[in-house]
Amino acid sequence: MALTGSAAIAGPAAPAPGLEYAFTATVQVAAPIEQGQADGGRKRFIPITGGTVSGPMLSGEVLSGGGDWQVIEDHGLTRIEARYFVKASDGTVIEITNPGVRVAEPEVIDRLARGEEVDPAAYYFRTTPRFAVAAGKHEWLRRSVFVARGVRKPDRVLVDFYVVR
Repeated sequence: MALTGSAAIAGPAAPAPGLEYAFTATVQVAAPIEQGQADGGRKRFIPITGGTVSGPMLSGEVLSGGGDWQVIEDHGLTRIEARYFVKASDGTVIEITNPGVRVAEPEVIDRLARGEEVDPAAYYFRTTPRFAVAAGKHEWLRRSVFVARGVRKPDRVLVDFYVVR
């Protein structure tokens, strides 16, 4: 069924949203725990051991005890879900749930899985973080939509968080 007349849309109904840089989390990680083949791929868990948060909208520390659950599928797709806590510089504890994907050629995925240094231009690593936080100064985190870009390093992950405007 084709749309005609005023129902036809030639382009977006509104201007495209923009991104505003909010902060970077430098997340320290331990060696992965391999589960093996399950759920459509190679499952593994990467413990989060700490880290820092810095940027114009939030600063603090990444608390130890979280983790990143991954399923590495054939053909270069890794499904990711990280869950951890940040303690803001004012003491507020913020829960982050960060699902996403990392996509690359299989040989790049293998290098990342081995903990090797890989140029971030060689892979696509994006997430859609959600925050749980008490009412107050950091409630804006719950009231905004975010996207993030990850960069995997051998012993840490850098995650740049952007507010969608």
